[in-house]
Amino acid sequence: HFVATKVKKADDYGLNIIACIGEKIEERKANKTMEVCEDQLNAIREEVEDWSKIVIAYEPVWAIGTGVTATSEQAQEVHENIRKWLAKSVSQEAADKTRILYGGSVTDKNATELIKNP
Repeated sequence: HFVATKVKKADDYGLNIIACIGEKIEERKANKTMEVCEDQLNAIREEVEDWSKIVIAYEPVWAIGTGVTATSEQAQEVHENIRKWLAKSVSQEAADKTRILYGGSVTDKNATELIKNP
């Protein structure tokens, strides 16, 4: 909800927003990635009216500064689920137009695989 509060404040000032969401390693291992991400998205949804100013970045906490990266399949799965959540919980227009990024570690070894997925 901390991110949602920041998103609300940025929205109040008319800023374009990159909202970073993601799970901890324990949550991923417990197969709770989408539950955690949806909880974060629901908190953001409560604060935002105009989704045209929102970019969502999936940034798994376990990939920040650890040298461990999400596979392209993991990132794509979360991106697809975010888009489905947008269609169900916000609008089809938001699902079609909201940009979704991968914000985790990108290296010369995984960049090609990550770029292959839209």
